[in-house]
Order: sequence, then C-alpha cells, then structure tokens
Amino acid sequence: MEDEKTAEGGQGDSPPDKKEPEPSDKVEPPLQETEQDKKDVPKEEEKTEEVKSSGEKKPDSDAPKEKAGEEKVEDPKSSEEKKPESEPPTEKSGDEKTEEAKPSGEQKPESESSKEKTGEGKTEEPGSEPPVEKAGEGKTEQAKSSEEKEPGSEPPAEKAEEPQGGTNETEKKETEGENKVEQEPAKEADSKSEDTTKKPEEGQEKPAEGSKVEEEGKQTEAKTDQENSEGEKAEETTEGDKNQNATEGGEEGDEEGNKAAKAEEEKKKIPDDFFYNFEDMISQPHITQDSGLPQDYLNLVHSFGYDCTKRHNLHLLDERTVCFAAGNYVLLLDLQTKEQKYLRSTSGGGIGAITVDPSKKYFAVAEKGVSPNINVFEYPSLKLHRILRGGTERSYSYVDFNPKGDLLASVGGDPDYMLTIWDWKEEQTVLRSKAFSQEVFRVTFSTELEGQLTTAGTGHIRFWKMADTFTGLKLQGELGKFGKTEISDIEGYVELPDGKVLSGTENGNMLLWEGGLIKVEIGRKGKKLCHQGSIQQILLDEGELMTIGSDGYIRVWDFESVDTADVADESGLFEMEPMNELRVGHDVHLKSILKSTDAENEITVWYAQDASGGIWKLDLTFSHTSQAPDKLFTYHAGAITGCDVSPLTQLVATTGVDHTIRVFDFLQKKQLCEKRFADAGTALIWAPQIVDAKAKTIIAGFSDGVIRVMTVAQAGEDQAPKKLKQDIDLDLKQVFKPHNKAVTSIAVNDKGEILATGGADNTIFFLNIGETYEPIGFIETPSAVKQIQWSPSSFKKSTLLVFCEDGLVLEIDSPDGATFDTSKTFHITGLPMRSFKFKSIKSRLRHEEELERKRKEELERKKREEEERRKRIERGLETESEQGDVEEEKKTPEPEWKPYIPSEPSPILTGFYSEEGQFWLSMGEFDAGYLYECKFVSEEERNTLPEELRDEPLQSVPVTESNDVPITFMHYSGDGRKMLIGMEDGSIRIQNLEKEFKLDELSSHWQLNLHDNNYGRIVKLAVSPDERMLLSAGSDGNLFLYDIMEQEKVDQKVAEAKAKLPSAKKSGEQVTVDDIDDPNAYSIEDAKQKAEHDKMMKIADEKKKDVRRQIAKLRRQFKSILEQNEGLPVHLQLRKEEFELDKDIKLELEKQKTDRIDIVRKELAWEAEKQRIALEKLRKRYKDVVECERIVVKAFKTPHEVASFRAAKLSDDFYHMKADFERRKTMTMMKDDITRDPTRDLLGGKTLHSDDQTGTGGKHGDQGGAKVTTTLKGSMGERINKALHKVEEKKQKRAARRAQWEELYNTKPDDDYEDPADVSAIKEAKDNMGDYKLKTAKDYVVPDHLRMNVEKARGRLLILKDLIHEHKYNFNLRLLKIRDKKLSVIEEIRELVAELENVQSQLTRNKHKTIPPIPRMHPDEMPEKKLEYTRDTLLAFKKEMEMKQKEAKGGGGGFGGFGGFGGNAGDTAKDKGGSPTPKPSTIMSESKGGEDEEMVEFDTSPLEVEMKEALEIKLIYEQDRLLERIQELLLNFDAELRLLRHDKFKLDIVMKNADLRQVTLFEEFVLLKEYEKREDVMEAKVSGKQQEKLDMQAKIIELQGKQDMKKKEIEKLQEKEKQLYAQFQASLGDNNKFADYLTKVFKKKIKRAKKKVTDGEGSDEDSDEDSDDESDWDEDDEESEEEGGYDLDICPPGCDQNIYDNTCQLREKKLDIEEALQEEKKNNDGLKKDIESNNKKLKVVDSALKAAQNDLEAFQLEKQQKLNELDVVVTLKLHQIQYMINGILPQDLSQTLVFESHGVTRLQHRIKELEHEKHMQKKHMKESRRKHVQLIKDRKVFDSKISEMEERTNEMMIAKFGRIVDLEKLETITVNRQIEELKEKLRLTEIQCAEELEEWDEKIAEKKAKITALIRDNTDRLDQLCILLNEKKSFEGELDSRQKSSGQEYTGARKADLRERQRLIQLVQLQAQEIDALKEEIMLLSRKGGHILPPAQPPLPQSPPNMRTISN
Repeated sequence: MEDEKTAEGGQGDSPPDKKEPEPSDKVEPPLQETEQDKKDVPKEEEKTEEVKSSGEKKPDSDAPKEKAGEEKVEDPKSSEEKKPESEPPTEKSGDEKTEEAKPSGEQKPESESSKEKTGEGKTEEPGSEPPVEKAGEGKTEQAKSSEEKEPGSEPPAEKAEEPQGGTNETEKKETEGENKVEQEPAKEADSKSEDTTKKPEEGQEKPAEGSKVEEEGKQTEAKTDQENSEGEKAEETTEGDKNQNATEGGEEGDEEGNKAAKAEEEKKKIPDDFFYNFEDMISQPHITQDSGLPQDYLNLVHSFGYDCTKRHNLHLLDERTVCFAAGNYVLLLDLQTKEQKYLRSTSGGGIGAITVDPSKKYFAVAEKGVSPNINVFEYPSLKLHRILRGGTERSYSYVDFNPKGDLLASVGGDPDYMLTIWDWKEEQTVLRSKAFSQEVFRVTFSTELEGQLTTAGTGHIRFWKMADTFTGLKLQGELGKFGKTEISDIEGYVELPDGKVLSGTENGNMLLWEGGLIKVEIGRKGKKLCHQGSIQQILLDEGELMTIGSDGYIRVWDFESVDTADVADESGLFEMEPMNELRVGHDVHLKSILKSTDAENEITVWYAQDASGGIWKLDLTFSHTSQAPDKLFTYHAGAITGCDVSPLTQLVATTGVDHTIRVFDFLQKKQLCEKRFADAGTALIWAPQIVDAKAKTIIAGFSDGVIRVMTVAQAGEDQAPKKLKQDIDLDLKQVFKPHNKAVTSIAVNDKGEILATGGADNTIFFLNIGETYEPIGFIETPSAVKQIQWSPSSFKKSTLLVFCEDGLVLEIDSPDGATFDTSKTFHITGLPMRSFKFKSIKSRLRHEEELERKRKEELERKKREEEERRKRIERGLETESEQGDVEEEKKTPEPEWKPYIPSEPSPILTGFYSEEGQFWLSMGEFDAGYLYECKFVSEEERNTLPEELRDEPLQSVPVTESNDVPITFMHYSGDGRKMLIGMEDGSIRIQNLEKEFKLDELSSHWQLNLHDNNYGRIVKLAVSPDERMLLSAGSDGNLFLYDIMEQEKVDQKVAEAKAKLPSAKKSGEQVTVDDIDDPNAYSIEDAKQKAEHDKMMKIADEKKKDVRRQIAKLRRQFKSILEQNEGLPVHLQLRKEEFELDKDIKLELEKQKTDRIDIVRKELAWEAEKQRIALEKLRKRYKDVVECERIVVKAFKTPHEVASFRAAKLSDDFYHMKADFERRKTMTMMKDDITRDPTRDLLGGKTLHSDDQTGTGGKHGDQGGAKVTTTLKGSMGERINKALHKVEEKKQKRAARRAQWEELYNTKPDDDYEDPADVSAIKEAKDNMGDYKLKTAKDYVVPDHLRMNVEKARGRLLILKDLIHEHKYNFNLRLLKIRDKKLSVIEEIRELVAELENVQSQLTRNKHKTIPPIPRMHPDEMPEKKLEYTRDTLLAFKKEMEMKQKEAKGGGGGFGGFGGFGGNAGDTAKDKGGSPTPKPSTIMSESKGGEDEEMVEFDTSPLEVEMKEALEIKLIYEQDRLLERIQELLLNFDAELRLLRHDKFKLDIVMKNADLRQVTLFEEFVLLKEYEKREDVMEAKVSGKQQEKLDMQAKIIELQGKQDMKKKEIEKLQEKEKQLYAQFQASLGDNNKFADYLTKVFKKKIKRAKKKVTDGEGSDEDSDEDSDDESDWDEDDEESEEEGGYDLDICPPGCDQNIYDNTCQLREKKLDIEEALQEEKKNNDGLKKDIESNNKKLKVVDSALKAAQNDLEAFQLEKQQKLNELDVVVTLKLHQIQYMINGILPQDLSQTLVFESHGVTRLQHRIKELEHEKHMQKKHMKESRRKHVQLIKDRKVFDSKISEMEERTNEMMIAKFGRIVDLEKLETITVNRQIEELKEKLRLTEIQCAEELEEWDEKIAEKKAKITALIRDNTDRLDQLCILLNEKKSFEGELDSRQKSSGQEYTGARKADLRERQRLIQLVQLQAQEIDALKEEIMLLSRKGGHILPPAQPPLPQSPPNMRTISN
C-alpha cells in the first residue's frame, strides 16, 4: 500500500543514487526566513539541526545540532487518522526511499523528508548515519543520547543535492521535511535494516548503534495501525510540500507557481480539531526486558507537595482550577473541592515551565530532558493538541503566549539559552536566536506593541523586535545597558504601552528602560527601597502598576507618575510613594500572583504563589470592605529533609528546611497538622512500637542540634479553638540538645532501649529510652556523621553502624549494660570501635570492563579477518606467509594504565548492614554507579593484606542503566525480594533480587522519574504498614503517594477509611513541656559541665565558711583574753603593744587592707559607673523629658490651691518638623507669589537678548565700515579716528533711541490686556467679599488656599501643639513666680516673727499677743526636692530607717515622713529640738524673772516709770504693726492665688477645647494620610503638566526670539544688498558706455568654490546643487555671449580696468549676501515649522493639564466630603445660639450653622464698603473717560507736530543737499583724503593761533574774577533785601494787628518801594544775562578749533524763578 502511495506521488527527476554532498559543498542557510519562505514553506513540527547549530546565522548560539524525529510523535497533518477509509501504509524498500530523496516537487515519505538537510542540517536517527561533521565537529553527546532516547524515529536516507542559489528555499523544504517525521513502527524497523544494507559507508560510521536499533525497533512494533494511517496522511501532505518547494526553487517569479503553492499551503494546514493520543506519548518506566514487573507497578494517587520556590509555578485555568508543576507531573488542582488531576511529562525529564493561553482554552507545558518538547493541551478536555519540537537542548525555563494567542515564545535553559518564536498551531518555528549567555528567567510578548518581546535573567534584560528586513523576518535583540546603575538580576518586569519597560532589581528598586538604556531608577521617598528584597513580578492591571516583592508586600503605583518619571539630579533616582499596599502575611515570600474574575458575581480575586509554602487568596480592591488575605493551601517550602510513616496507622510525618513538621493522613489525602519551630528540621523518625505501643511518638532533629520528642493526639475540644483547621496536635513531650550543630540522623536500637543521634559536630550521642530520655554520653567521630543504623536483632552483638561524609565508616558497640563516669562530662571513652576508610576502585572497574570489551572485539575481529584471509587464500589472492606478516604488524604495545583516585573522597550517601561485620555502601560523585560491599577487618588482618588491597571493598555490583546517577536511599521490601531505591535525579527504582536480602546479584529493575530531575533528590521512600502504598519525599518539596500494584478494589474502602488516631489527651494528664527556642541554649554536655562547675564553686564556698568560722572562734577567744587582762590590777595588765606579736605583721595587714580596698574600689568601679549611667539614663528617660512637674501651690488661710500643668518638653523631632514645615511654607509662599503669566520674565529676557544682539550686530557692522585708513599719520590719523568715533557715537545714539521706541512699542498693552493690580483686586474680592458656601454643597469648589493636604494638617497639628505647650508653659511660669513669692513671703514672715519675738521679750507676759505660726511649704509644692539628696540626708535616712526597725522590734509606735529627702530645715529642727517654738518659752521665763526683780526693786523713780510706760506703748505698737504686716502678707498672697486660680479655670477650658481640636485635627490628618498617595500622584501630575507647559512656552518664546533675530538678519542682508547695488551704480558714474555690460557682469552667476562640509550627505547635496547651478550658469553665459559681443570674463577694450575689477569684487559680495540670505530664509522657515509644531504640542499639553486639574478638583471635592463627615466639637454659650423657634431653643440643632461672630460683623461692614466702593468706581470711571478723551486730543496734537517737524526737516535737507538724503548713509561715507589734508592745514593754522588763545584765556580769567566779585556783591545785596523784607513783613504784621480798620491809605504798598523793588529785579536779571553770556563765551573758547561768534542778543527782561518767588 505504501508503494501505491509512492506511485501516486510520482518519482523525482533526480537519480536514486545521489550521494550526500561533502561538508565543503554545503551552503549555510541564513538565520531567518524570508517573507516568501514563510508563505510557501509548510509548517514545522520540529526545528532542524541546521537552524540550531548554524554558526553563520547566530554568532552567539552555542547550541549543538539537533536531530529530526527524536520524539515519538504523531503527525499533526494526519487529522484523518480516525477515518475508516484510511488504509495503513505498507513498508517501503530502501530503493524507494532513495529515489524519493529529490529536490523537485514529488511526494516524499517522512523518513525522506527528514533526510533533506543543507550543510550541517543532516538529521540523525537511531541506526542511521550520523550527520556530516561541520568544521571538524563530531557528533554531540546530545545526539547520542537522543538516539538512545527516541525509539520511534525513522533513519534518514541520502540527502538530495540542492540547486545552486536556492539555499533559502531548500533549507525550508528540508526543515519541513524533517518536521514531518511520523511514527510508523513496522516501516521504521524495516527501513532501518534496509537503509543499513543499502549504504555501507553509513554502516561503517555507526557500528555501536546496532543494539540500539534492535531495541528501539522492538518497541516501535507496539504501535497501532492508527499511526500507520497518520504516516499515510503525512505522505500525502508531504507531496504538496515538495511540489511547492520545487516550484519556489525553480521559478520564484512565476505567478502560477505561487498560486499553486498557496493553494497547496491551504491544504497542508493542521486541522484545528486534530489531537494526539496522549496515552501513547506519556513517558513510560524503564523496565528490564523479561523482568516481570508491570508498567503500572506504581500509580500516582495523591500529591501533598508543591514546588513553591519554582519561578511562576502557579497558573489559572479557570475560576476554580489552578495548575502547577510537581516533579514530572503537571498537577491540576480544584480550589473548591481540592480534587487533583495529573498530567505526566512525555520526556520523563521533568517540567520546565507552564503557560496558559489568553483565551484559557489551551495551556502549554514545556518540559526538561534531552531535546524536550512543548506540549499544548486543550482545556478542559486535556487532550494533547500540538507538540513543538527542537526548541532547546536540555530544558525550557519559560514560555509565554502572545496577546492574540497565535504565537508562543520559549526560552531554553543551560547550555543553549535559545529563544524561539513558534507558530504553535502549525507546529512551526518562526524565529530563533540565542537569548543570552547566562540563565534567562522570563520571556514575554508586549501587550500593546505587536512583534516586540522582552527577556530578562541573570544580570541582564534584553529587548527584541520581530523586524521585516530585505532578507526576511528577523529577530533583533538589544541588550539593556545598566550604565552607572549596579548590574542586577531581573526577575519581574512589564512592558508599558509606549514601548518603555519597567523592571525590578535585586535590591528592591524599579528601573524604567527606554531605548535600551535606563531612563530613571524609581525608589520610595527618603531613599527607601520599593521593596525589601527582589521584585518578583510587575503587573499592569486596569491602568495600575502592581509590584510583587519577595518581602510579602504588594504595592500599587500610579502609572502616569512612573511612565513620565525623569531624573531630577545626578543621582538618577526618582522618588515616589505607592498609592496602596498590602502585606500578605508574616514571613511570606511572594513569587507571583494571578487574577481571576468571577463572571457571575463580578468579583475579582487574586491568587498568590508564596515561596514560604502556600497558595493565598487575595482581595486587592484596597477599600474598607476588602477581605483579609486567606491562605488556601499550605505546603513544605523547599526541600523535605525527613520523612517516616507511622508503624501502626496511615499517618506520615515530614520535616523540612521551612522549620515545620507536618503530619498527613495519606488515606484521607489531607494534612492533619503543622507545627513551626525556630530552626530547620534535618532528621525525623516515627518511634517504633517497641518504644511506644500506640505509635504516637515522633522524634525529630533540627539544624541547631536540638532533639524534640513529640506525641500525636487528637485535638481536644478545649484545644480546638487554639489550633484552627488542625485535626490533631503535636505536643512536646521532651526537648534536649545533644549536639551543637545540625542533627543528621536518628536511630533506635532493636530493643527500643537506646536512642542514638548523629550530628554535624562530629559526635554521636546515646540516650536511654524510658518515660523520659536520659543521656548516657557521647563519642566523637573523625568527621561529620551522615547516617547511623543499629544492627538487626539477628546479630549476636548490638552495634551501631556510622557513615561519615568523607568515606569513613565506623562500627561502635552498644553502650547498653556498660557503666561510664559521667559525673563531670558526658564524653565517654572505652567503647569498642572499628573503622573502614573507603578507597575508590571505580576507575579500575571501568578499565577492566573496557579491556573485556576490547578483548571481545579483538576476538570477533580476528575471526572475521581469519575468515576473509581464508577466502583470499582459496582464491589465490594472498599467501599464508603474508598473513603472518600482517598479524605481526598489528601488534602494538598498550599504553601504561594508572588508576584514577579522586583528590577528595567521594561522599557516602547511604548504606546498611549486609551481615555481621559487612555492609553495603552507595557513594556519590565519582564513585557513583556501583554498590560496594565492604568489611571491617582488624588491624592484624589489615596488615597482612597488600597495600593496594587495603580498604578496598569486598565486591562491587554495577547498577545497570543508571548513567552513574547516585543512589540516595535504599530499602528492602518486606519479603526481601525487592529493593526500593531512590536516585539523585528524582527517579524511583524497584530492583529485583536473585536472593532474599542479598545484593550480590541484581536482576531486572523497574525505574520511573517522578520528582524533578535536577533538584528532586529522593530523601526517603516510606512504605505503609500494610505495604500497599508508597510515599516518596524529595528535595523539590514534593511528597507523592502511590499505589503499589493494582489497588482498584481497595480504593473504595480506603476513601472511607480513616487513620486510627490515638485518643485525645485528658486535661489532667497533659504535661506542659518548655521548648528550646534559644539557638545558644546549652547542650547536654555543656549543661553537664556547667553543673560540675557549680558543684566545685559550692565546695569552695563551704571551705571558705569553715575558715571564717575558725577565725571567728579565735576572735572570741582573743576578746575574752582582753577582758581578763582588763580585770587585772593596773600594774599587772599587759599593754596593747605586748599583745602584738610583730608590728610588721600589723603594718602588712594594714597595707593588705588598703590594697584590698583599692582592689574592691576598682572592681566596683565598673559596677558603680554602670549604676551611675543607669541612673543617668533613668533621669534622662523620665525626668529630663518633663518640663514641669505637677506643682500644687496652696493658700495660707483658705483651702484654695492651684496646680500646674504637668507638661513634657517638646522633642527635638518636633522642632525639626516645625522648622521643616516653616521652610516648606515659605517656599510655597514664594512659589505662590509668582505672577499668573509665567512667561513675562521670559519675554523681558527675550527683549533684552534681542537688544544685546542688535547692539552687538550694530557694533560689528560699524567696525566693518570703520576700517578706513589714511596716508596721514600722527595726530592727523588720530583725529580721523576720533571723527569716525564720533560718527559711531551718533549711530549708537540713534540705535539707542530706536531701541527705546521699540521697547515702548513692545510694552504697549494689548486690547484685551488686564492690569495685574485689577486682577489681584478682583481675586481678593472674590475670596473675601463674603460669598460663603457650605462645604457640604454639591456645587462647592474647594479653593486652592483651603485645600487640605497632609502637610497642612501636619502643620496645623504642630502649630496647635506648640500653642498648647506655650500656654501651659506661660501658666507654669506664672505659677512658679507665685511659688517663689510664697517662699519670699514665708521668709519675710520668719523675719517678722523673729522681730516680734524680740519685741515680746521686752513686754510683760500679759501684754503678749499670740504669735502666728511660720507657714511651711507643702511637699506637693516642691516636688523636685524629692529627688535631691546629699550625704547627710542619706545618713539621716539611714538612721531613720534603723530607728524604725528598732521601734518595730521594740513594739513602739512611730510616724513616717519624708526623711532626708524632704529638704525642709524646719522638720529637722523639730526632730532635734522637740518643741517647734522653743524661743517663746525662753522669753517667758526671762520675763518672769524680770517681774520678780521689779517686785524686789520697788524704789523706781517716777521718771523711770514714765519712760518704761512710753517704751511699753512703743513696743505694743510695734507688736501690732508686725502682726498686721504678717496678716497682710498672708491675705495678699491668698488673693493673688485666687486670681491665678480663676485664670487657671479659664485656661482649662481653653486647653480642653484645644485637646478636642487636636483630636479633630488628628482625625483629619489620618484621613488625609489615606488620601495622600493619590493626592501626591495627582498633584505631581498637575505640576508635571504645568512644568511641561512652561517649558513648552519657554521653548516657543525662545524660538520666536530666534525667528525675530532671523528676520532682522534678513532685513539687514536685504539692506546690504540694496547698498551694494547703490554702490555699484555709484561706481559706474554718469554716461558710462559700458554700463549695460558691467551690469551683466555684476549680475552674472559664476561658479564659486563651496566650503568644505564634514558630513558626507551634505557634500553630496552640495555637489548636486553645484552641478545644477553650473548648468544654469552655463546657460546664462551662453545667453550673455549670444546677446553681447564681449566676453563677460574679460575686461573689454576701452573699459576702465579698475571699474571692471571693482564690479567683480562687488559681484562676489553680492553672491555672498545672496547665499547668506538664502540660508537665513531657510533657517527662518525651519524655526517657523518648529513654532507651529510646538504650538500644537502646547495645545495638547494644555488639554492634558486641564484634564489633570479637573481630576484634582474632583478628588479635592471627594476628600472634602470625607472631611465633612468628621465630627467637630464647638463649645457654645446659650447667648451664642440664635436659632430659635417661637422664641424657644429647639432640641434638634442638626439644621443649624455655626458661624463666627466677627464674620457676621465683617459682612455687615462689607455692605457699606461695597456701596462706597461702587460710588468711587463710578467717579473713577468718569475721570478715566475724561482722561481718555484728553489723551486722544494730545495724541492728535503730537502727530501734527511730528508731521510739521518732518516737513521742516525735509525742507532743510533740500535746501542744503538738494534732495532728501539718509543721514545715516551720509555718515557712513568714508573720510575724503583731500578734505583730511585740508583739515591738516587747518590744524596747522590752529596751532599758530594757540598764542591768541592763551591771551584770551588770561582775559577770561580776569573776567571770571570780575564776575565772581559781582556775584558776591549781588548776593550780599540779596541777603540785605531778604532781611529788609522780613523786617517789613513783621512791621506790617504789627501794623495790621494794631490798625485793622484805620489807615486805609497805608494798606497798599508804597510807590517808591515798588519802584525800588522793580529796579533791583531788573539789575539782577541783567547780571544773570551777563553771566550766561560769559559762560557761553568760556565754552566757545575752551573748544579746540572753535570760532568766537559775536555775543548773543540780550534776552527780553523777565523775572527769574527765584526772584519771582521773592516778588510774590
């Protein structure tokens, strides 16, 4: 049937025996496809080797070549495989295959398609010839492994020779052919054998592949007829492909061929309803042939793990289903039912990455392994829809669909890092390129810009474009340059709509990329980082940017601020704050989040991947109704380090690096409990039943060396609320710390009596097992312990097998029954121990295997050669002697072989006992691939062995087909017939054993990859107690549960069964155990050493006490001797010196005492300083911060008292904040003072700039015109220069006057100009005219000055706090003053009392009045005295305390007091003296004595009696005065205190209102803080737009200024051109017969040399222009030559040569001017276009600014509404409430409005002010109209004057020059030489007249002297006149006062006086005229060369101003 298909397709034109071209003949294909190739070439399934390994196409690609047909796949074109009419294809012969390998358009079978490769593109199949090596390259290791891996591929045939020049087309045909490989088992098997026999040269190149071909051929025979039908369909589609490619290669321009190709392409598209049979694609276990093990030996039942540390390992398929990679499976998890579905990988190498199509209809699974595939599944059917082959070598790190879903991007991992773009629906590669030379984390399509991609990874980010070039579609990548920014790994990024990319960094900040460069780095304000740690993901969702950080925060940023962020300074950092943020939880490390939308409820939910082991459900609405984060699932985070199954129930316990221990019920498929600890778990066992019959004990070891013994029990009812969602509890039973480093292994001996633990601290600890675990002791090991194992019970002696990491194995006897001295240390010695050091023998084993292989090959070779030679000898072609010679020649010496021993010993991974004294080892690294049986030998036996055999294993068993993957775990099955083996690559191996529990001979095996192949090392394989289920724990964090063998019938019972849990504890039995949380806690040995040290210290203390007791006894004896000595007579007593045995001893003791005191002082110095510092800290913390304690000042006679405000000092932070607020407030005010028109200064600057430019240009022009020289030298030349300088000055004056006019015209306001003063007045009126609107009104607009923000709220709080503090501080000062006054009053009263006592001492007792007691300060009035102390007060306090103790012992009463801390001298005096008033009693006693004396002395004279009475009266008065003074002081103080108390009451009200106000302000502050982020973003946006507008306006103004300058330059050039033409006309003269000829010469365009242009393009343009100009000029020349008879380039005869040369020079100048003018016009046009474009941009910016301002106003209104909801407390009095209803105050005041009283008053005054203002405005308007009319009239008058002056000027010009001339041009005429010579003669004449000038100078000096004298005389006369006038005025005043009514004749001035006054006035006027005339004459004479003119006519007499005032 296959032959029929071939016949239908037709045969090719090329002969069937075409040979494969040599490598040198192969043409390297280009990197990318052309557009035509993309249209015409069929879609690919697998990328060819040529694309992958082409050095020319991708210089940075180091990917090795790929093979076609590596995967066992079905052709996507064979969608008709299910149709019944499809017939299975028959096998093809080798001849047919060879014939079909042609470049023409016939149909080719799949194997033939896969053989067509250019250059390096030849594919390779198992059993086929390897590809031809390129540039010396051999076949890669990947190619070999690919051959071993894929059994279902076809061998390639010979490759057809492609036509010359058709490289691209042939390449596409070959690629398409390669990707059309189908799985046709029978056909493949036969074709392999046929192809091998057909091509002997291929067979010679691959002799080692025969066994692979046979094995793969057997496996391919198991394929169904369905695949044959697929192959048949593929052949049909291939025929069209070949026809199309042939047409393309032969006739690219043929339209009919293109149409046919397009039609064929439509036929060859893979149908959308095509699916692969996924069951046939799943990777199957590797089973040894005839092993008897079934395929489904292990069936995955459930997964308890989640690889949460894997990047982007959480994907959403629908609203309730997520998927993620778990080892070699894709796990689909239902979030509601928690049901799991599994998809196994097809490669068996693991899952690299997953992505979901935007439509959620498909999801792609990118795998790992050798040349892995990308499988695209349909959801929810989970059918395999497409297979993408050949995208990478080993693994995929990331895949992503484009937004349309029609393209797929993938990036590979090590070693190729290949970026591939797929047309996945057609299984075709679109583009490929190497992404980077290091790991690439992510690749994504741009959501907005089609054809753009981004990749990021280790230290890089790259931006890609799919660009259409002239060679076709190419992938162009631009590497991001970090510049000054530190290079960082980039995990998360997002493409912005405008093409920029926002990425994260390792340190937590964001980078904004634009054009491959960092535009700005974004951080938080205050130099804070955006996240503490790397940013894992960045999302752009609904206009908001969200960053997901490893610190557990999700922050939302304003998109506009980020998109428009720019650098403000050299730091390159842009600071902003997030709008919202969410902390998911404590110790959460987010990796990614996903968005899910509930279509029914319209709820948006986010799901987060937590690297700390969990899946979270998040609500990111950021509102008050947002739900808290919910942790849906919890898993191990990272590697599982320990696992064990309960020996009794269906429970399994695990521990891992995430510090948790978890218990699972693997029958119920759920986690029962989780407990977290301080450190990571490292080892775990479930105690055997011999230790715990109920199997509820778990023993776990941790990384800090702690062992925790825990019990599992059901959670009681009282415990349930504490541990939610946990079915059981893990209760600590005992905790101890036997090691100082991590616990690596735990083991219990077979009797259950001893627990052994091994640690990384090189120790093994033994403990006795009982109710508690008691330590026995520990031993030390040479290196860290890897694993320990007790000997089985069958052994005679109980020993512990210890495996150390460096290849050392120890066997230690059990300490059971032995006694050890552990009184001081737990370190035990004397335990028998044997050791074994592993020695590597792998290199020797491999060498022996290699020798054996060579020996067999040599035997086979000799047999073949012997047979061949025998045949040749029979034929007579060779003799027997020649045979011997040949054999001798072939003998070559073997090189010397030396075994390889690794420098560092291979680590021991696991091991166990085989029999007594012998054990099996599994080694890692170099020695992996074998199991070694070793034996302990005694030292004697070891010495008897040869040195090379010492420490070598007894035997080694190779682990077949393991690729030297190390074994990490081994465990016998229950019957001992099988060994469960866990591998380092995550695979499980079930090894059959020939003998029970014997590893001597390994038979068949069953092996399947389950965990991740790269980091999923098997930690433990645990079998359930009934051996029906298997659990595997891996370092990838996965915990899988499998059914062993068939368990379908058991599943129903298992689903309902529950694990047998121990009964819950009773509350009475529960014992609380303290856990060890401190990592520095004592270990058991350290605790033992500490106890021993304490014991020794106790013994020493006892000895000290015994010595002290002996000394005390001796002292008592000595004391008794001294007493006896004192009882003796004096002459018999011994002196004290005699008791001293030796004086030196006493001195020595004194010295020792002093030294000890010094030592003690030094020892206590640190403690004393410590206590002092502590006291100082307490004082600073509690005392210094208090500004004023609570001081209560009390009155003397009344109970009134006033307390101070206990106020704290304002902190430095407060003052800093306040200063910062004031500074910002000042800056804001300065900013607000800027006028509305921000461009006014710019306009002024422009005017000045233009003036400067004008002036400069004028100077430059004048300088150019002033370059006139003369032959005259000396002073003549100087004068000429001076004359020119005068001309220049005049010109500058005119220019300045012109500039003034221009400035005046520029300042002319527009018609719609508004005075800024009027604008500000209107604004002031609007703001303050009293238009009060309620803030709750809907139309209320928040004014700018009333807009509240956080800064204002903070400032108000600061001001209020400062005011509160100021009020309290001022009041406290007043209180302290009155307290000081009270102290002074008490002191004054004390003085008065002393004076009063003195007075009363002189009075009789009956005349005494009661002395008032001296007041005392209450302790509350002096609280600071409590903390004051001195040594005396301390001693007094000590005595007081001793007295209290004695009184307490004696039973006497006592009273307390302040002791020495009161500081009151009166109290101390009272305590010492007893009575408080001792002096009065003394005085009274003295007075009694006086009376007695008086009674005795009765003979007093009357004078004395009178004097005594007078003295008595005086003393009584003085006594009364003193008492009144005391009462006055007391009353005045009490009155002042009452006034202060009243002020305190008022201040309390104010303070309470202030506190309420502070509460309100704080509420506002909190509310504004919530809005701050949004407000800052909006304000920043507005300010940014405003700044952008200002910049745009400034730019426009600058351009306008430049345009004005250009216009002026153009005008100047035009003026120069006119002047030049006028100069030319002047040079011709009148009636010049050559005028027409010279005019043509002047106007002729000549060829001029262009200036050199550096730019090549400019030079080209110039050359073009030159050529055009040349042609024009040539035409002009021809015309000129035709018109005239003269050659314009030569001066004609008769013409003046000077005039002709001058004409040529003027022509050159004219051309220069014309060129400059043309250039200026061109620049002017460019500036005009720039202005127009900028004006358009300004309109756009203005509209954006208005939109931003509108948004800000809406936000302010929203914020104001929120502020209005806050309650504000206002205290009112009843008279302030004017809201009455029927004269009664209503109960409901909710409708009232609180308004300030002065506001009402101000409104009333405002009414009158407005009326007055209205009147004034009307008046001002009338005056303005009148003034306007007057200005119009004045303008007309001035216009008429100007016209008259212009007419007069013109008349004067005509009179002088004969015509109207330009004065400026007249001045520019150069100086005439003749005139200057005449001037020189004039100068000589002036020199002759110098003498006359000297004479006149003398005359002038004399005249000046005369004038000075006359002036002085006149001045004196004027002074006299003033005096007389003043006298006259005074006299007239007197006369007027005396004679008001009389003397009419004297009322007027006298005629004589009037005449005299008039005469004097005339005299003064004449003198002034003479002075003016003399001055003019002096001026004329002082000028050089001036001529004296006749004196001017005297003016008419008139009154000078000063005299006019005098006359008046």
